[in-house]
Order: sequence, then structure tokens, then C-alpha cells
Amino acid sequence: MRITFLCPHLRIAGGVRAILTHADRLAARGHVVTLVVPERRRFGAWWRARFGRGVGLRAAGGGAARDSDRSGGEPAWMPGLRARVMRVTDWDASRLPDGDAIVATSWQSATPVARAPARCGAKLYFVQHYESLYHGEAARVDATYRLPLRKIVISTWLAEIMAERFDSPAALIVTPVDPALFHPVPDARDGVLRALMLHHDYAWKGVADGVEAARRVKQGHPALRLVGFGVRPPATAVPYDEFFADLGQERLAWLYSRCPIYLCPSWDEGLGMPPMEAMACGAALCTYDNGGCRDYAIEGKTAVVAARRDVDGLARGLEQLVVDEALRSRLAADGQAFITSRFGWEEATARFETVLRESA
Repeated sequence: MRITFLCPHLRIAGGVRAILTHADRLAARGHVVTLVVPERRRFGAWWRARFGRGVGLRAAGGGAARDSDRSGGEPAWMPGLRARVMRVTDWDASRLPDGDAIVATSWQSATPVARAPARCGAKLYFVQHYESLYHGEAARVDATYRLPLRKIVISTWLAEIMAERFDSPAALIVTPVDPALFHPVPDARDGVLRALMLHHDYAWKGVADGVEAARRVKQGHPALRLVGFGVRPPATAVPYDEFFADLGQERLAWLYSRCPIYLCPSWDEGLGMPPMEAMACGAALCTYDNGGCRDYAIEGKTAVVAARRDVDGLARGLEQLVVDEALRSRLAADGQAFITSRFGWEEATARFETVLRESA
């Protein structure tokens, strides 16, 4: 098949990693895969005119991003990408290649896919978050979910939203963790009890909630250290005991392995890859019920789960993992086994291929 993905950028972010990995693996199966990507220097004015100044390219990617793509080619952080990268100044129909299937990957690309001529193939929408919450004017984003596009979602929560709010069935393909990148690193731990948390400027990532939960727990257990990581250091003072900025992919497994607890205070997540990556590396998860985590965070079995935005509950859950070493070890082991056995890239690619074939 000839498959086209409309990808908002190639900077490193969880959602873009999923798009590129699917594209790469489909190309490895013999399909001709093209990633149609904005040429940033010329695309910005068109983007702002169409979508507004408050909605930037970074927001379209759905997460923190590091500016590391090679102009006109494959991203530096994903060498050997087998899909073709095609740079454009806008997503005008005349610039889209002929194909058997064309896939939108963000709300901004959904309308261009819906308007694409028949020569571009069957029309699909790869939904990785309920973007109406944070990534654009809600009514405008919601309208894209009503477009006649075959939907693929990455979590049961998103499938339920598509069905209940938009009467639109969706194929479920949970994004797996790459075991080659995320696995326990021997000797990473040094006996210090650390809780790791992703730092992000978006309020809905819940950094303030996580900091407050850790502060409360540390009052009674001062040995606990809160460790932050992110694309860049915090713009304002945040009471991390340690912080790792712009850590290379090859070092993330070490960081996850170094911290016995992973704290996820996000209010809403389409799925949530950092918690899954941390679990694959052997960390015990303490998280809000943020929707997307329901496919892997099972209270008392694979994680400690607090109600959404319940800081008291999040602090109680974190304290449980701090004081109960047996619970922490059991949840870490069972969570790791769940993540590594339940979701695999071979199965995910096969499922994506099947949905594309059925649509085409």
C-alpha cells in the first residue's frame, strides 16, 4: 500500500515517536510510506493564519518537544527511518501524494485529510489525545472528530470518548513501549529512595500537584527525593532535589531505573508514555486516574491510582509506596510484567496494517 501521514513536526515527543514508529514499521513491511511534514520556516505564517496565533506547532504535537529534526530529512533522534519525509509549505490538496490511505495525526491535519482528493486514498484519523481539552478552541477541535474519517485511538478512554460524544467507533491500538530503549539498567539504583516526575509548562500536566504531594510526604519521610526531568529546566524555581534536562534517549532508561517510584500527576492523558516507560524499567507507578492510564494502571495490581486532581489521594498513594517496600516491589514487578507482555510493537503494527487494508 501507499500510505501518507500528515505529521505536524519531527521533533522528539511521545506522540510523534508513535507516528514515526508506526510509519517506520509499516515501511519495513513493504509499504510505501510518506510523512508529509511542515517546513518550519515557511509554514509558520500559513499555520497562524489558518489555526490562530495561540495554537503553535509545538502544541500540535501533543507534548514536550526537542528541536532535533534534520531539515528536509529524517529526524536526528530516529536514524535510519524507513519512511520517506516530504516537506511542504502547507497541507494544500495539490501537495499531497497519491496513495491508498492518508492519515491525520492531529486536529489541525484532520480537515486537510477530509478535503483530500480521492486519489489520496482512504481517509483515517490517528487520535492520540482528546485535543479539545487543551490544544485548541474546543468547538473547533470537536468538529474534527465528527468528520467522516476512520478513527484509530491509543486508549480505551479515547475510544469511549469517540463513541459516546461523537457516535464514532474507533479501532484501538495501544502504543507499546520499545523494549530496546526502555528496560531495567543494572546497578542504576544506589539505595536512595527517589520519586521521578516529568516537568512540563502545561498546567494540565499537574506539576504543581505532584510537587505538593511530594512535599506532604517528605514532611514525614525526609529521605524521599523528588527528581524532575524534561526538555528544559523549569523557568521558575521548583523544589526538585535533582533535575535532568534534555536527557538523551539512551540515558532515559538509566534515569527511570534509578528511581524506584514514578509519579504521574497529569490531569488527562491520551495514554501516557513516560509512566509506561518507567514501569518497563522497573519503577512502581503512582498516578492520577487521567483516563488514558486505565489500560495499564490497575489499582493495587500494577499501580497506586488516585482520583483525578485529588492531591490528598495522590499524596496518600505516594506515601504508601514510600513506607511499604513490599508493596512497592510487588507493584513494580507486576507493572513491568504487564507493560512488557500485554503490549508489543509487532502486534500493534499488524493491527494498524489491518485497519489500513480494511479502509483502503
